[in-house]
Amino acid sequence: MSWLAPVTLRGPHASLEPLAQRHCEDLVAAVRDGELWRLWYTSIPAPDGMSAEIDARLRRQARGEMLPFAVIDPASGRAAGMTNYLHADAANRRLEIGATWYAHSLQRTAINTQCKLLLLGYAFEVLSCIAVEFRTHYFNMQSRRAIERLGAKLDGILRSHSVARNGTLRDTCVYSIIAGEWPTVKAHLASRLEAAAGV
Repeated sequence: MSWLAPVTLRGPHASLEPLAQRHCEDLVAAVRDGELWRLWYTSIPAPDGMSAEIDARLRRQARGEMLPFAVIDPASGRAAGMTNYLHADAANRRLEIGATWYAHSLQRTAINTQCKLLLLGYAFEVLSCIAVEFRTHYFNMQSRRAIERLGAKLDGILRSHSVARNGTLRDTCVYSIIAGEWPTVKAHLASRLEAAAGV
């Protein structure tokens, strides 16, 4: 069995289901909320490319490179975004959480905190990861702030790391949480969810 076998992860503020074509219609509606594909510093699929993007992620899953999830909003029961385990390295017990996006109306809500708590918990407590990475564009300030709020630390910046779809060169900020930090990060994220729930 692959180190990254499909799994469903559930929490009160969000659930993560193995990505499938049945999520396509919901994800098209979600990406239209805020026209997210127009953000030049991201690679979010456009509505007419959503089905192909799902297929591409499933092909990468079949090769053991990633594990894609549909993010389910419990209020509607519908898929409201995507997230993934990427760059899986079973031998060194490392992976990245990334290529994440949510409908604009759900950004800066408890959904992101819940998803990260679920994904980090599974990575450290089930997969026994040594470290979990997060990568984002240097100019994606919203993403960088969100990653830093999780408790991840900046490892460095990969200069001219890749060519963006508009032809510009991307500087990639690499963050990580290591296994020894997980108990503190877990308590921090749980506290944020309690505050969001008014506990």
